[in-house]
Amino acid sequence: MTNNTSLYSTMVRSGRTTYFVDLKEAKNGNKYLSICESKIDGEDKKRTTVRVFGESIGEFKKAVEDAAAAIPQ
Repeated sequence: MTNNTSLYSTMVRSGRTTYFVDLKEAKNGNKYLSICESKIDGEDKKRTTVRVFGESIGEFKKAVEDAAAAIPQ
């Protein structure tokens, strides 16, 4: 059981992979992003989670935006 409160949640599906992006708040009030990749690999279901904590969220957002902007149109 987790004691974290979800403040925002969204899901993106891409073939056999689903991404979950959540903004959560820990019991101590700190906010963090939780990005989870869930995919079906053969008969196995794999799940990987990355957590980005409050002080780094802005930098992480900028890095993702910069990477997306670098994709040729």
